[in-house]
Amino acid sequence: MRHELENPVVVDFPLRGENWIAVTTPAARVPSHGVDILGQRYAFDFVRVDHRPGVHVHPASTLRTSTLGARTRECYAWGAGIHAPFDGEVVVAVDGIEERAWVNPFREAARGMWNGVTFRPGRLPSIPGNHVILRRGPVFAGFAHLTPGSVRVSPGERVRTGDLIGRVGHTGNSTSPHLHFQLMDSADLMRAKGLPCAFRTYEVRGPYGWQRVESGSPGARERLRAAE
Repeated sequence: MRHELENPVVVDFPLRGENWIAVTTPAARVPSHGVDILGQRYAFDFVRVDHRPGVHVHPASTLRTSTLGARTRECYAWGAGIHAPFDGEVVVAVDGIEERAWVNPFREAARGMWNGVTFRPGRLPSIPGNHVILRRGPVFAGFAHLTPGSVRVSPGERVRTGDLIGRVGHTGNSTSPHLHFQLMDSADLMRAKGLPCAFRTYEVRGPYGWQRVESGSPGARERLRAAE
């Protein structure tokens, strides 16, 4: 696995603020999502948590969120800005897919299994939900599960590094509000192959405070924030 990650494409970290966690990352395994389709071999899933130990995506207790569920808009990641990680061109921008108002772990697990079993090319939007794809030369960056009405860009538009392109949501194959981010070699998800990615700079919270990382790939469960 390690040799696959030796020459990554380096881009800017697409999120702002702190307490982000890569619950899915190629630093832990490749393919990061367990499958090698839709260009997601080296994809990341970022959720936002609070200061409690573990992965708490909502203020409620683990018991409540894992049984009764929680309101989507109360989750920490929901509505967070997503920023362009490089100067480039918008090639795909999909908005208007309905967002589920409630996060329920049992329903979301069943939905994910059903979408996987019944997947056909014509049902592709059911996987990423509202999404954006940017292009910089031969590299394409995909952002999935955006909240409806938040996509700020249109195909053909040029963006600069740091521009706001949308907001984190809970559409498509999503277990809770989060950002699915990946680099790939094509905008056609049915043909795309994933590209290894590193982030130019970000910070990881350690026992003695925040530590700066350059050209790194976040490990599983590391607490992250955008570098100052």
